[in-house]
Amino acid sequence: MTKILIVEDDRATSGLLKTVFEMEGFKTSVCPNPARVIETAQREKPDVILMDYHLAETNSLPLLRQLKADHNLSSIPVVMTSGLDRSEECKQAGAARFILKPFRPAELMTEIRAVLPK
Repeated sequence: MTKILIVEDDRATSGLLKTVFEMEGFKTSVCPNPARVIETAQREKPDVILMDYHLAETNSLPLLRQLKADHNLSSIPVVMTSGLDRSEECKQAGAARFILKPFRPAELMTEIRAVLPK
């Protein structure tokens, strides 16, 4: 079963994302704390990480770079989201995809499936 790690500090958003993914047959984990993302990803071994650009009042690009620099985690595709178009910044930092909020569940599923290993 495909596992998604949702990195989102807004409880309502992470709950909605979790529900959407589980309805589509994915297994999910949620990590609201940026300081625990690396540890959580190492423990959970997700197939994809969905991460919000804004976490705890700061941007998550340093965290994205950290994930991509870790040899045990670097192959996990990271899909970034934001309400502002940060696509170029995110892709330069190592994101596989970027989704502009608000997005429809179908759009989210298309982007997630596009980065899954075949």
